[in-house]
Order: sequence, then C-alpha cells, then structure tokens
Amino acid sequence: MVGVIVTEEKKEFKSGFVTVVGRTNVGKSTLLNRLVGRKAVIVSDKPQTTRNKVLCVLTRDDAQIIFLDTPGFHKPRHRLGEHLVRIALKTLKEVDAVLFLVEAGGPPGPGDRFAVKQFAGLTTPVLLVVNKIDLVSKNELLPLIEQYRKLYHFSEVVPVSALTGENISTLLEVVAGYLPCGPKYYPDGMVTDRPESFIMAELVREKVLHFTSQEIPHSVAVVIEELERRPGNLVAVRAVIYTERESQKGILIGKGGQLQKKIGRLAREEMEKLLGSKIFLELWVKVRADWRNKETQLKNFVYREDD
Repeated sequence: MVGVIVTEEKKEFKSGFVTVVGRTNVGKSTLLNRLVGRKAVIVSDKPQTTRNKVLCVLTRDDAQIIFLDTPGFHKPRHRLGEHLVRIALKTLKEVDAVLFLVEAGGPPGPGDRFAVKQFAGLTTPVLLVVNKIDLVSKNELLPLIEQYRKLYHFSEVVPVSALTGENISTLLEVVAGYLPCGPKYYPDGMVTDRPESFIMAELVREKVLHFTSQEIPHSVAVVIEELERRPGNLVAVRAVIYTERESQKGILIGKGGQLQKKIGRLAREEMEKLLGSKIFLELWVKVRADWRNKETQLKNFVYREDD
C-alpha cells in the first residue's frame, strides 16, 4: 500500500489599512478598541472626542489589519473643527477599505448624508457597519439598512454591537477579505503608533470629557510637558490642561482643587494599567485664550496637518 502525504496549503499573509469614518459620536473609538482587543483610543459620549488620526494595529496569524480612527464628520465652527474634518476626508484615499459606521437607533441624519457624499468617485470599497444593534430589534434593523442602501452602493453591510462584541468576529473576517497580500508592517504586540506622551495626554483628556459638560470638553487641550523615566520602574509626568477662559479653568480645578485631583488620580491609574509602570503625575490647568482658532496653538497642541 502506498502512503499519501497530504500537506496543508499555507495561506498567503494579508495586510492593509482600513479607515473608520462616520459622523461624531457613533461609537468609532469604542469599535476600534473592540476590534484590536484592548483600549487603544479614548472613549467618551461627547461629540468630537477624537481629534487626531490614530493608528491601531491588529495582528493575527493570517493578517495584519491597520485601522485608522478619525475625527467624526461635522460642520466646523472654528479652525480646529476644519482641521478635524480634513483629517477624516484625507484618509478615504489612503486605505484599502473604508468602514462607514452608523447607529442602528435611527434613520440617516445630516451627518451621515454628508459622509456618504464624500464617497463619490471613490474606488475604495466602502463597508456599511451598523453599530448598537443591541438596542434595536431585527424588524427595526432591516428597514434601516435599506434606507442606507439607497444612499450608496456599499460593498458589504455588517451589523455589530461594539459594546457587547456581537458580530465583531464576522466584521473582522469580512475586512480581512478586502486586504491584499502583503508584509507585516508593524511588530507583534504593537497596538498603536502613537508615543507614550500622546496616550498619556489623551487619558487625561478622556477624564476631563467625563467630568465636564457644555463647551468645556471642546475647549480643552492636554499637553505632556515633561516625561522622565526614573529608577524603580517609575515615570514622572508633568501634564498641563489648557482651556480658553478663566471661568473654565476654575471649573476644571473645582472647589478646593477636588476635580483637578480626581481627573489626575483616574488618569494616573489608567496610565499605570496601560503602560505597566508606576506613574507620578503632576497636573496643572492653564488658560490659552481662543486657542482653537490660532494656527500656532493648534500646532503646539499636536493637531498637525500631517496627522
């Protein structure tokens, strides 16, 4: 009897770039964190939480998917807003696939329709991802999908819940199917391309967003002015929260400095959890009047045109 040796054909490794776009506050950052399996970008229920293009990496045995988290589409009211929209639009032509994220809770709104208009002339496949399906019934979901199909010829439609993780594995398989064969661009274990200082600043800003309301979340920028590694796995960090008015500074500090202390404590705890180091955080609040409309301040606060 002649034995037959069957060898399993090795699949070619795939890699590519995928941008996540949509109007503000549809859950893009929550979805990104779920897709890569850990917290890589900050999350808030406030609109325009994401201010920079943040690269998040998921490496699997068969593929490396590089996701780009972008600011939400919105009508700009100042130079910072204009910068955020430019970032979101620029990524559409730089990737292998576009994930257009919408909410399952209602019909297409002005922000959704504005986003769809930006897809005109794109040769890049656009996948419609309907988020928050845990909040609606299937009977509500199907008519909603049909409304979006009338707006654009989407390559795929994938309903998900970024909060519960429902259908996330299906979304990853669909996305991987659109990637070309290619190399591993980033090393194993890398989750984001942003330096530690950027992540630390974003964690502080996330806590500000959580504890403040009205205009304050949008008027705040956080800058890491010093970052020093010391013996004993200790990292000393000096962070400054910049806001536009003295009244806002007073709110951020709080009575007896209580809010400032709370923001600092919670941000420090998350820094330690993410970076695996003991953090000594020194936090200050300062005023930079009308910084969102000043190009020099935008550059100083890391919102660069090449982001």
